[in-house]
Amino acid sequence: MDSSAGHTPEPGSPDEPVVVLGVVAAPGQAIGLARKLVEADLTDHIQTTFPGARWQLELLEAGVVQPPAGDAEIVDATRDLLLEHEWDLVLCLTDLPLHVGKRPVVAHANAVHGVAVLSVPALGATGVRQRARGIITGLVGQLLGADADDLREHQKSPARSALRHRVRQLGTDVDEAGTAFTARVLTGNLRLLTGMVRANRPWRLALGLSRALTGAIAAGVFALVTADIWLLADTFGGIRLTGVALGSIIAITATLIIGADLWERGSSRQTREQVALFNIVTVITVVLGVAAFYAALFVLSAIGALCLVVPQVFGATLDHPAGFTDYLEVAWLTCSLATVGGALGAGLETDEAVRDAAYTQHPAEPI
Repeated sequence: MDSSAGHTPEPGSPDEPVVVLGVVAAPGQAIGLARKLVEADLTDHIQTTFPGARWQLELLEAGVVQPPAGDAEIVDATRDLLLEHEWDLVLCLTDLPLHVGKRPVVAHANAVHGVAVLSVPALGATGVRQRARGIITGLVGQLLGADADDLREHQKSPARSALRHRVRQLGTDVDEAGTAFTARVLTGNLRLLTGMVRANRPWRLALGLSRALTGAIAAGVFALVTADIWLLADTFGGIRLTGVALGSIIAITATLIIGADLWERGSSRQTREQVALFNIVTVITVVLGVAAFYAALFVLSAIGALCLVVPQVFGATLDHPAGFTDYLEVAWLTCSLATVGGALGAGLETDEAVRDAAYTQHPAEPI
């Protein structure tokens, strides 16, 4: 966070913020390329492209995973190194192929984790250093939470852009504690948070959780044809139905976050803002994804109730004529119970499946 709201330190002064970018490269071709880039002009190029703080690159040779390994494993292992070395951002040059979904890519950035990954073999045989420098610049921009509009604004006027402010924030140590610290992270990085959540595409969360979806559908079908559920829906009223709905959403949200170990803890003061941002974005992403999941189940439950629940039998069970509102109440309670079933199914998902569903990773282009 930027603790000097009305004062911007001069470049080169002791008070100038410092952003540390860790560069982790696998032994062999990757570390050779990384050394050439760092020893050449990569630091100066990033400094010129993203002013607002003094950039410092720290090079580390490490094979972060043992092949074969998926993208999620590479990101997780690189993220661990970021926290261990107290870097602000990290770039991993790997000798393994990369994929986003089933599509091969040269590189991708995960702004939520602060991790970018570049596949060195995918750069080709010629013009490797120049191409790598351009791609790395694009990756750094995405790690800063930039979208296409931000990058265009930054290129037109780097001195006034939101990216410059983000760089200065990232390089400024924060030592506030507790709720006040979290509130400042939330309000001070609202635009960044919005971009990170949007990049995660939380509405696609349910599509990536097959076991949770199966559990929800099974619970919904069972509830929909049970006369006791009809009576409960009729007698609960709006307040209780709302309470059940909130409880079911909280249940599946907690199951996903706790079960897949998505919640992080800061090991030092330098990493606390990053960890706070990560956790806030994680909660927002999962809540919005579960809300989309719930809305879809409600629509399906309403259609199922209208198609499967016979009005004469329904009215006889309730002891009064069944109206459209009664069907909506049954659909509402059925949806909530189905969401609880989804929470049980989510507990069976693998950690990698949950993380892949929750965190969308995007290919990066040079800028």
